[in-house]
Amino acid sequence: MAIVPEFLIKRIYQKGSLKKLDDGASVVLKNVLGPGFISGFNYVKINDTVFEPKDVKFVTNGQELSGIEVSEEHPIAFRLGQSGTLIMSGKSCIIEGINKIVIEAMNPEAGRVELKIEDVA
Repeated sequence: MAIVPEFLIKRIYQKGSLKKLDDGASVVLKNVLGPGFISGFNYVKINDTVFEPKDVKFVTNGQELSGIEVSEEHPIAFRLGQSGTLIMSGKSCIIEGINKIVIEAMNPEAGRVELKIEDVA
């Protein structure tokens, strides 16, 4: 299992991309590390609100996938330079000022990958 340093993982997040939606939020991820796969979304936490895979959608290359559709059996190819929008719905979560975001995803090579960032909506 490969270990990816946190400072590299943080580069995937597009700073300033946090958007408040009517019933949730969205963020943009961009693969700046190299070709790879996402084999699951364990959860997304924004401030104190946790979104389970059923509450998450990933939109990339014109394809929209529910967080429960992404698995080891059905990974998402995430090529170098490719962007995707992660949409969390069902709960209000954005606050004024700094928002704390944690995204825990799975990668076939690295295993569990946790991305911790802060952003302003």
